[in-house]
Amino acid sequence: MRGVNAVFERRLRTHIGAPLAVAFSGGGDSLALLLAAKTWADANGRSVLALTVDHGLNPASADWTRRCREIAARLGVPFHPLRWDGAKPATGLPAAARAARHALLAEAARDAGARVILLGHTADDLIEAAAMRAEGSTVSDPAEWSPSPAWPQGRGVFLLRPMLGLRRAEIRDGLLARGERWIDDPANEDQRFARARARSTLSSPDGTGGPSEGGWRGPRPGASEASGPESMPPLPPSCTEPSPPSLAFGGGGSPSPCGGLSLSITAPAAHIAAACLCAAGTSRPPRGARLERLVARLRSGEAFTATLAGARIACDGETAAFTRDPGRAGLPRVAVAPGEPIVWDGRFQIDAAAPGAVRALGGLSTHLPKAQQATLRALPATIRPTLPVMVSQGGAVSCPILADHPSVRATALVLPRFEAAIGVVDAEPAV
Repeated sequence: MRGVNAVFERRLRTHIGAPLAVAFSGGGDSLALLLAAKTWADANGRSVLALTVDHGLNPASADWTRRCREIAARLGVPFHPLRWDGAKPATGLPAAARAARHALLAEAARDAGARVILLGHTADDLIEAAAMRAEGSTVSDPAEWSPSPAWPQGRGVFLLRPMLGLRRAEIRDGLLARGERWIDDPANEDQRFARARARSTLSSPDGTGGPSEGGWRGPRPGASEASGPESMPPLPPSCTEPSPPSLAFGGGGSPSPCGGLSLSITAPAAHIAAACLCAAGTSRPPRGARLERLVARLRSGEAFTATLAGARIACDGETAAFTRDPGRAGLPRVAVAPGEPIVWDGRFQIDAAAPGAVRALGGLSTHLPKAQQATLRALPATIRPTLPVMVSQGGAVSCPILADHPSVRATALVLPRFEAAIGVVDAEPAV
Protein backbone atom coordinates (compact mmCIF):
# COMPACT_ATOMS: atom_id res chain seq x y z
CA MET A 1 0.00 0.00 0.00
CA ARG A 2 1.06 3.55 -0.67
CA GLY A 3 3.52 4.78 1.95
CA VAL A 4 3.08 1.83 4.33
CA ASN A 5 6.32 0.09 3.42
CA ALA A 6 8.21 3.35 4.00
CA VAL A 7 6.81 3.46 7.54
CA PHE A 8 7.83 -0.15 8.11
CA GLU A 9 11.35 0.58 6.88
CA ARG A 10 11.65 3.62 9.14
CA ARG A 11 10.27 2.07 12.32
CA LEU A 12 10.95 -1.67 12.21
CA ARG A 13 14.00 -3.92 12.28
CA THR A 14 14.72 -6.54 9.67
CA HIS A 15 15.86 -10.14 10.11
CA ILE A 16 15.28 -10.49 13.85
CA GLY A 17 13.44 -13.26 15.66
CA ALA A 18 10.76 -11.16 17.36
CA PRO A 19 7.39 -11.39 15.60
CA LEU A 20 5.28 -8.40 14.60
CA ALA A 21 1.91 -8.48 16.33
CA VAL A 22 -1.07 -7.27 14.30
CA ALA A 23 -4.30 -6.27 16.05
CA PHE A 24 -6.68 -8.07 13.69
CA SER A 25 -10.41 -7.56 14.09
CA GLY A 26 -11.34 -8.81 10.63
CA GLY A 27 -12.43 -5.29 9.65
CA GLY A 28 -11.27 -3.77 6.38
CA ASP A 29 -8.56 -1.64 7.95
CA SER A 30 -6.99 -4.43 9.98
CA LEU A 31 -7.28 -6.91 7.09
CA ALA A 32 -5.39 -4.55 4.80
CA LEU A 33 -2.80 -4.07 7.53
CA LEU A 34 -2.35 -7.80 8.05
CA LEU A 35 -1.83 -8.31 4.31
CA ALA A 36 0.72 -5.48 4.14
CA ALA A 37 2.56 -6.66 7.25
CA LYS A 38 2.77 -10.24 5.98
CA THR A 39 4.17 -9.08 2.63
CA TRP A 40 6.79 -6.86 4.27
CA ALA A 41 7.72 -9.45 6.88
CA ASP A 42 8.19 -12.19 4.29
CA ALA A 43 10.57 -9.93 2.35
CA ASN A 44 12.54 -8.89 5.44
CA GLY A 45 13.03 -12.05 7.44
CA ARG A 46 10.32 -11.37 10.02
CA SER A 47 7.27 -13.28 11.20
CA VAL A 48 3.76 -11.98 11.90
CA LEU A 49 1.29 -12.84 14.65
CA ALA A 50 -2.43 -12.02 14.43
CA LEU A 51 -4.15 -11.06 17.69
CA THR A 52 -7.96 -10.89 17.74
CA VAL A 53 -9.85 -9.51 20.74
CA ASP A 54 -13.41 -10.66 21.35
CA HIS A 55 -14.98 -7.99 23.56
CA GLY A 56 -18.03 -10.16 24.24
CA LEU A 57 -20.34 -7.29 23.31
CA ASN A 58 -21.99 -8.73 20.18
CA PRO A 59 -23.70 -12.12 19.79
CA ALA A 60 -21.81 -12.59 16.51
CA SER A 61 -18.36 -11.94 17.99
CA ALA A 62 -17.46 -15.60 18.39
CA ASP A 63 -18.22 -16.14 14.71
CA TRP A 64 -16.10 -13.11 13.83
CA THR A 65 -13.19 -14.60 15.76
CA ARG A 66 -13.63 -17.88 13.88
CA ARG A 67 -13.53 -16.05 10.55
CA CYS A 68 -10.43 -14.13 11.63
CA ARG A 69 -8.79 -17.44 12.43
CA GLU A 70 -9.66 -18.72 8.94
CA ILE A 71 -8.14 -15.65 7.27
CA ALA A 72 -4.96 -15.96 9.33
CA ALA A 73 -4.71 -19.64 8.43
CA ARG A 74 -5.14 -18.85 4.74
CA LEU A 75 -2.30 -16.34 4.97
CA GLY A 76 -0.09 -18.66 7.01
CA VAL A 77 -0.09 -16.34 10.02
CA PRO A 78 -0.16 -17.71 13.61
CA PHE A 79 -3.40 -16.70 15.31
CA HIS A 80 -4.06 -15.94 18.97
CA PRO A 81 -7.67 -15.25 20.06
CA LEU A 82 -8.15 -13.05 23.13
CA ARG A 83 -11.33 -12.38 25.08
CA TRP A 84 -12.47 -9.63 27.43
CA ASP A 85 -14.27 -11.58 30.14
CA GLY A 86 -16.10 -10.36 33.18
CA ALA A 87 -18.81 -7.80 33.85
CA LYS A 88 -19.07 -4.83 31.51
CA PRO A 89 -19.65 -1.30 32.86
CA ALA A 90 -23.02 0.37 32.44
CA THR A 91 -21.32 3.66 31.53
CA GLY A 92 -18.05 4.48 29.81
CA LEU A 93 -18.17 1.25 27.83
CA PRO A 94 -15.99 2.40 24.87
CA ALA A 95 -13.20 3.55 27.18
CA ALA A 96 -13.39 0.38 29.26
CA ALA A 97 -13.34 -1.81 26.15
CA ARG A 98 -10.40 0.15 24.79
CA ALA A 99 -8.41 -0.27 28.01
CA ALA A 100 -9.20 -3.98 28.18
CA ARG A 101 -8.24 -4.44 24.52
CA HIS A 102 -4.88 -2.74 24.95
CA ALA A 103 -4.08 -4.76 28.08
CA LEU A 104 -4.93 -8.03 26.31
CA LEU A 105 -2.96 -7.11 23.19
CA ALA A 106 0.08 -5.97 25.17
CA GLU A 107 0.19 -9.05 27.36
CA ALA A 108 -0.17 -11.38 24.38
CA ALA A 109 2.51 -9.52 22.46
CA ARG A 110 4.94 -9.70 25.39
CA ASP A 111 4.27 -13.41 25.84
CA ALA A 112 5.09 -13.96 22.16
CA GLY A 113 8.27 -11.87 22.32
CA ALA A 114 6.85 -9.06 20.15
CA ARG A 115 7.91 -5.49 20.87
CA VAL A 116 5.59 -3.81 18.33
CA ILE A 117 1.82 -4.06 17.83
CA LEU A 118 0.53 -2.84 14.46
CA LEU A 119 -2.84 -1.04 14.47
CA GLY A 120 -4.98 -0.26 11.44
CA HIS A 121 -5.92 3.38 11.99
CA THR A 122 -6.29 5.53 8.91
CA ALA A 123 -6.53 9.17 7.86
CA ASP A 124 -10.28 8.89 8.46
CA ASP A 125 -9.60 8.30 12.16
CA LEU A 126 -7.70 11.58 12.27
CA ILE A 127 -10.58 13.38 10.55
CA GLU A 128 -13.10 11.83 12.93
CA ALA A 129 -11.00 12.79 15.95
CA ALA A 130 -10.92 16.41 14.79
CA ALA A 131 -14.69 16.39 14.36
CA MET A 132 -15.12 14.96 17.86
CA ARG A 133 -12.92 17.67 19.37
CA ALA A 134 -14.98 20.30 17.57
CA GLU A 135 -17.97 18.94 19.50
CA GLY A 136 -16.15 19.21 22.84
CA SER A 137 -14.45 15.81 23.09
CA THR A 138 -10.92 15.48 24.48
CA VAL A 139 -10.06 12.69 22.05
CA SER A 140 -6.43 12.66 20.90
CA ASP A 141 -5.12 12.01 17.41
CA PRO A 142 -3.79 8.47 16.96
CA ALA A 143 -0.02 8.75 16.54
CA GLU A 144 2.07 6.79 14.07
CA TRP A 145 4.36 5.60 16.89
CA SER A 146 3.66 5.49 20.61
CA PRO A 147 4.17 3.27 23.65
CA SER A 148 1.39 0.90 24.59
CA PRO A 149 -1.06 2.70 26.90
CA ALA A 150 -1.54 -0.45 28.98
CA TRP A 151 0.52 -0.49 32.17
CA PRO A 152 2.23 -2.59 33.36
CA GLN A 153 1.21 -5.12 30.70
CA GLY A 154 2.56 -2.88 27.93
CA ARG A 155 6.00 -2.19 29.37
CA GLY A 156 8.49 -2.31 26.54
CA VAL A 157 5.73 -2.66 23.93
CA PHE A 158 5.09 -0.04 21.24
CA LEU A 159 2.22 0.71 18.87
CA LEU A 160 2.73 1.41 15.17
CA ARG A 161 -0.02 2.80 12.93
CA PRO A 162 1.43 2.75 9.40
CA MET A 163 -1.77 3.62 7.51
CA LEU A 164 -2.50 7.11 8.82
CA GLY A 165 -1.72 8.53 5.38
CA LEU A 166 -4.42 6.45 3.69
CA ARG A 167 -8.17 7.04 3.40
CA ARG A 168 -10.54 4.26 4.32
CA ALA A 169 -12.18 4.22 0.89
CA GLU A 170 -8.79 3.83 -0.80
CA ILE A 171 -7.95 0.88 1.45
CA ARG A 172 -11.23 -0.85 0.71
CA ASP A 173 -10.89 -0.29 -3.01
CA GLY A 174 -7.60 -2.15 -2.80
CA LEU A 175 -9.21 -5.00 -0.88
CA LEU A 176 -12.03 -5.28 -3.39
CA ALA A 177 -9.53 -5.39 -6.23
CA ARG A 178 -7.92 -8.41 -4.53
CA GLY A 179 -11.26 -10.10 -3.96
CA GLU A 180 -10.94 -9.80 -0.19
CA ARG A 181 -13.89 -9.61 2.19
CA TRP A 182 -14.07 -8.13 5.65
CA ILE A 183 -16.25 -7.81 8.74
CA ASP A 184 -18.25 -4.75 9.77
CA ASP A 185 -19.15 -4.28 13.41
CA PRO A 186 -22.50 -2.43 13.66
CA ALA A 187 -21.26 -0.84 16.90
CA ASN A 188 -19.16 1.43 14.70
CA GLU A 189 -22.43 3.07 13.64
CA ASP A 190 -24.17 3.09 17.04
CA GLN A 191 -25.13 6.74 17.45
CA ARG A 192 -24.84 6.52 21.24
CA PHE A 193 -21.07 6.78 20.80
CA ALA A 194 -19.22 9.96 19.82
CA ARG A 195 -17.00 8.33 17.21
CA ALA A 196 -19.94 6.71 15.48
CA ARG A 197 -21.73 10.07 15.36
CA ALA A 198 -18.62 11.74 13.90
CA ARG A 199 -18.27 8.96 11.33
CA SER A 200 -21.91 9.29 10.35
CA THR A 201 -21.61 13.07 9.98
CA LEU A 202 -18.49 12.76 7.85
CA SER A 203 -19.80 9.92 5.70
CA SER A 204 -19.46 10.64 2.01
CA PRO A 205 -21.58 9.44 -0.91
CA ASP A 206 -18.83 7.06 -2.04
CA GLY A 207 -19.75 4.64 0.72
CA THR A 208 -17.15 5.37 3.41
CA GLY A 209 -20.00 5.47 5.91
CA GLY A 210 -23.65 4.53 6.09
CA PRO A 211 -25.72 1.92 7.89
CA SER A 212 -24.67 -1.69 8.20
CA GLU A 213 -26.28 -4.86 9.47
CA GLY A 214 -22.93 -6.32 10.48
CA GLY A 215 -21.18 -9.42 9.17
CA TRP A 216 -19.22 -9.81 5.95
CA ARG A 217 -18.83 -6.86 3.62
CA GLY A 218 -17.54 -6.99 0.07
CA PRO A 219 -19.77 -5.31 -2.51
CA ARG A 220 -18.81 -1.80 -1.36
CA PRO A 221 -16.40 -0.20 1.09
CA GLY A 222 -17.57 -0.49 4.68
CA ALA A 223 -17.03 1.10 8.04
CA SER A 224 -13.81 0.72 9.95
CA GLU A 225 -12.89 -2.20 12.12
CA ALA A 226 -14.17 -2.80 15.62
CA SER A 227 -10.90 -1.91 17.30
CA GLY A 228 -11.15 1.86 16.98
CA PRO A 229 -8.46 4.30 18.14
CA GLU A 230 -7.78 5.34 21.68
CA SER A 231 -9.85 8.36 22.62
CA MET A 232 -7.82 9.13 25.72
CA PRO A 233 -4.37 7.49 25.73
CA PRO A 234 -2.97 7.26 29.24
CA LEU A 235 0.47 8.48 28.19
CA PRO A 236 1.14 12.01 26.99
CA PRO A 237 1.79 12.56 23.28
CA SER A 238 5.35 12.13 22.10
CA CYS A 239 7.40 15.23 21.33
CA THR A 240 9.53 15.47 18.22
CA GLU A 241 12.47 17.06 20.04
CA PRO A 242 12.56 15.52 23.51
CA SER A 243 14.95 16.94 26.07
CA PRO A 244 17.00 14.06 27.49
CA PRO A 245 16.07 13.35 31.12
CA SER A 246 18.40 12.31 33.91
CA LEU A 247 17.55 10.14 36.85
CA ALA A 248 17.40 12.07 40.06
CA PHE A 249 19.85 11.22 42.83
CA GLY A 250 22.16 9.45 40.43
CA GLY A 251 25.28 11.47 41.13
CA GLY A 252 25.97 13.97 38.35
CA GLY A 253 23.23 12.62 36.11
CA SER A 254 24.46 9.03 36.11
CA PRO A 255 21.78 6.32 36.17
CA SER A 256 20.30 5.41 39.53
CA PRO A 257 17.98 2.52 40.31
CA CYS A 258 15.89 4.45 42.83
CA GLY A 259 13.15 5.40 40.37
CA GLY A 260 13.32 9.20 40.38
CA LEU A 261 13.41 11.67 37.50
CA SER A 262 14.90 15.14 37.28
CA LEU A 263 13.75 17.73 34.72
CA SER A 264 14.52 21.34 33.96
CA ILE A 265 11.77 23.78 34.96
CA THR A 266 11.52 24.67 31.24
CA ALA A 267 10.68 21.10 30.20
CA PRO A 268 7.59 20.78 27.94
CA ALA A 269 4.29 20.28 29.73
CA ALA A 270 3.95 16.80 28.17
CA HIS A 271 7.30 15.83 29.71
CA ILE A 272 6.20 17.11 33.10
CA ALA A 273 2.98 15.11 32.89
CA ALA A 274 4.94 12.03 31.86
CA ALA A 275 7.40 12.50 34.73
CA CYS A 276 4.53 12.57 37.22
CA LEU A 277 3.00 9.48 35.67
CA CYS A 278 6.21 7.46 35.52
CA ALA A 279 7.63 8.45 38.90
CA ALA A 280 4.28 7.56 40.50
CA GLY A 281 3.93 4.30 38.55
CA THR A 282 0.28 5.09 37.89
CA SER A 283 -1.93 4.64 34.82
CA ARG A 284 -3.11 8.13 33.95
CA PRO A 285 -1.08 11.34 33.76
CA PRO A 286 -2.23 14.64 35.25
CA ARG A 287 -4.27 16.78 32.90
CA GLY A 288 -6.16 20.04 32.75
CA ALA A 289 -6.00 22.82 35.30
CA ARG A 290 -3.89 20.96 37.87
CA LEU A 291 -1.16 20.27 35.35
CA GLU A 292 -1.31 23.85 34.09
CA ARG A 293 -0.86 25.16 37.65
CA LEU A 294 2.15 22.91 38.21
CA VAL A 295 3.76 24.00 34.95
CA ALA A 296 3.19 27.67 35.83
CA ARG A 297 4.83 27.21 39.25
CA LEU A 298 7.82 25.51 37.68
CA ARG A 299 8.19 28.24 35.06
CA SER A 300 8.14 30.92 37.78
CA GLY A 301 11.43 29.71 39.26
CA GLU A 302 9.83 29.28 42.67
CA ALA A 303 11.28 26.74 45.09
CA PHE A 304 8.48 24.51 46.34
CA THR A 305 7.29 20.99 47.05
CA ALA A 306 3.99 19.67 45.73
CA THR A 307 2.18 16.44 44.95
CA LEU A 308 0.26 15.56 41.79
CA ALA A 309 -1.16 12.32 40.41
CA GLY A 310 0.77 10.18 42.88
CA ALA A 311 4.09 11.98 42.37
CA ARG A 312 6.04 14.22 44.71
CA ILE A 313 7.63 17.20 42.97
CA ALA A 314 10.50 19.03 44.68
CA CYS A 315 11.65 22.14 42.79
CA ASP A 316 14.75 24.15 43.72
CA GLY A 317 14.02 26.92 41.22
CA GLU A 318 16.08 25.38 38.40
CA THR A 319 15.25 21.69 38.32
CA ALA A 320 12.37 19.57 39.55
CA ALA A 321 12.81 16.12 41.08
CA PHE A 322 9.88 13.72 40.59
CA THR A 323 9.55 10.82 43.04
CA ARG A 324 6.81 8.58 44.40
CA ASP A 325 4.41 10.06 46.92
CA PRO A 326 3.21 7.16 49.11
CA GLY A 327 0.06 9.03 50.13
CA ARG A 328 -2.11 8.21 53.09
CA ALA A 329 -2.88 4.68 51.94
CA GLY A 330 0.78 3.74 51.68
CA LEU A 331 2.30 1.38 49.12
CA PRO A 332 1.25 -2.21 48.39
CA ARG A 333 2.54 -5.45 49.86
CA VAL A 334 2.68 -8.14 47.15
CA ALA A 335 3.54 -11.82 47.40
CA VAL A 336 6.28 -13.04 45.06
CA ALA A 337 6.61 -16.58 43.74
CA PRO A 338 9.80 -18.02 42.26
CA GLY A 339 10.08 -17.61 38.51
CA GLU A 340 7.01 -15.34 38.29
CA PRO A 341 8.08 -11.70 37.73
CA ILE A 342 5.79 -9.04 39.14
CA VAL A 343 5.61 -5.28 38.74
CA TRP A 344 5.54 -3.65 42.15
CA ASP A 345 3.87 -0.25 42.53
CA GLY A 346 4.14 0.32 38.76
CA ARG A 347 7.82 1.26 39.17
CA PHE A 348 9.92 -1.88 39.64
CA GLN A 349 9.90 -5.32 38.12
CA ILE A 350 10.79 -7.91 40.76
CA ASP A 351 12.21 -11.30 39.80
CA ALA A 352 12.70 -13.69 42.72
CA ALA A 353 14.21 -17.15 43.00
CA ALA A 354 12.62 -17.77 46.41
CA PRO A 355 9.16 -17.00 47.79
CA GLY A 356 8.53 -13.92 49.86
CA ALA A 357 6.78 -10.56 49.78
CA VAL A 358 7.68 -7.16 48.39
CA ARG A 359 6.67 -4.03 50.28
CA ALA A 360 7.85 -0.45 50.74
CA LEU A 361 10.94 0.07 52.87
CA GLY A 362 9.06 2.39 55.20
CA GLY A 363 10.31 1.85 58.76
CA LEU A 364 12.32 -1.28 57.97
CA SER A 365 15.63 0.46 57.30
CA THR A 366 17.19 -0.76 60.55
CA HIS A 367 16.42 -4.35 59.49
CA LEU A 368 18.57 -4.04 56.35
CA PRO A 369 22.10 -5.46 56.21
CA LYS A 370 24.69 -2.93 57.39
CA ALA A 371 26.11 -2.37 53.90
CA GLN A 372 22.64 -1.56 52.54
CA GLN A 373 21.98 0.83 55.40
CA ALA A 374 25.14 2.73 54.47
CA THR A 375 24.09 2.95 50.83
CA LEU A 376 20.61 4.05 51.84
CA ARG A 377 21.94 7.00 53.85
CA ALA A 378 23.38 8.48 50.64
CA LEU A 379 19.88 8.85 49.20
CA PRO A 380 17.50 11.72 50.04
CA ALA A 381 15.21 10.97 52.96
CA THR A 382 12.13 11.60 50.81
CA ILE A 383 12.82 8.67 48.52
CA ARG A 384 13.95 6.07 51.03
CA PRO A 385 10.49 4.99 52.31
CA THR A 386 9.25 4.30 48.74
CA LEU A 387 12.00 1.81 47.82
CA PRO A 388 11.01 -1.85 47.46
CA VAL A 389 12.29 -4.42 49.95
CA MET A 390 12.03 -8.18 49.83
CA VAL A 391 10.87 -9.88 53.01
CA SER A 392 11.70 -13.58 52.97
CA GLN A 393 9.47 -16.23 54.48
CA GLY A 394 11.90 -16.32 57.39
CA GLY A 395 11.55 -12.56 57.96
CA ALA A 396 14.91 -11.42 56.51
CA VAL A 397 14.72 -7.96 54.91
CA SER A 398 16.79 -6.82 51.92
CA CYS A 399 16.57 -4.00 49.40
CA PRO A 400 17.77 -5.46 46.09
CA ILE A 401 18.33 -2.09 44.44
CA LEU A 402 20.85 -1.06 47.10
CA ALA A 403 23.10 -4.10 46.63
CA ASP A 404 23.28 -7.30 44.64
CA HIS A 405 20.94 -9.90 46.03
CA PRO A 406 21.52 -13.64 45.55
CA SER A 407 17.90 -14.46 44.77
CA VAL A 408 16.07 -11.20 43.96
CA ARG A 409 16.50 -8.77 41.07
CA ALA A 410 14.74 -5.40 40.97
CA THR A 411 14.60 -3.53 37.67
CA ALA A 412 13.58 0.14 37.72
CA LEU A 413 10.95 0.89 35.06
CA VAL A 414 10.64 4.65 35.56
CA LEU A 415 13.28 5.90 33.13
CA PRO A 416 12.56 3.54 30.21
CA ARG A 417 8.86 4.28 30.55
CA PHE A 418 9.52 8.02 30.56
CA GLU A 419 11.79 7.82 27.52
CA ALA A 420 9.13 5.88 25.64
CA ALA A 421 6.45 8.38 26.64
CA ILE A 422 8.31 11.46 25.38
CA GLY A 423 9.50 9.91 22.12
CA VAL A 424 13.15 9.17 22.85
CA VAL A 425 12.47 5.65 21.53
CA ASP A 426 11.11 6.17 18.01
CA ALA A 427 11.74 2.78 16.40
CA GLU A 428 11.53 -0.88 17.29
CA PRO A 429 13.98 -1.60 20.13
CA ALA A 430 16.56 -4.35 19.88
CA VAL A 431 15.32 -7.51 21.53
